[in-house]
Amino acid sequence: MRLLIVEDDPDLGDALRAGLRQAGHAVDLFPDGQQADAALRGAPYDAVVLDLGLPGTDGVTWLRRWRERGLDSPVLILTARDGIEQRIEGLDSGADDYLVKPIAIAELAARLRAMARRSAGRSQSVWTHGALRYDPASKQVHWRGQPVELRGRELALLEVLLMNPQRVLSKVQLQEKLYDWGGAEPESNALEVHIHHLRRKIAPGIVRTVRGVGYALGAAEGDEA
Repeated sequence: MRLLIVEDDPDLGDALRAGLRQAGHAVDLFPDGQQADAALRGAPYDAVVLDLGLPGTDGVTWLRRWRERGLDSPVLILTARDGIEQRIEGLDSGADDYLVKPIAIAELAARLRAMARRSAGRSQSVWTHGALRYDPASKQVHWRGQPVELRGRELALLEVLLMNPQRVLSKVQLQEKLYDWGGAEPESNALEVHIHHLRRKIAPGIVRTVRGVGYALGAAEGDEA
């Protein structure tokens, strides 16, 4: 997933970004709502981790603004505010989940996976597509019962396609999902290389090319179209 963290504590923010990147996600970190708002206008995010005690305008106000504007990305509030009324206010303002600091990165990652499942309309923890089985928690992939070893970007690309099974995604859209602003600029043919590897390691038809438009999840059995 591509994640946006809005956290003004630099140590905590860096720890969250490092932990979620290690879990295979592309992560952007901003210390206030103004910068986060600009980021949300410029890139698609699969989920937002939002602190409430931000400098200037607080997190609840920003959340309400984003929802009024039509933002539909799942939002997880991560805050030191642990009162029942504050939890209710956060959830009623549009948050999908609410966590009180301190937290374990593993729990945060699990809650983000759960939000992603709900957002993609999936109820099962293991995602299936014909003969393909993918466990987002363990990052294990099986094709026709056999394990498939995928590297970081290959795995991330497969996850993006599984989260959007009915959509054709352009090269730009896929790159925006796979790369955060803090990382190195991807090489011009990097996406095509990852797609080639998925086709070679899983099946030739697992990724479908829609000429002049982009790419989509292929046939359920991975056969050539």
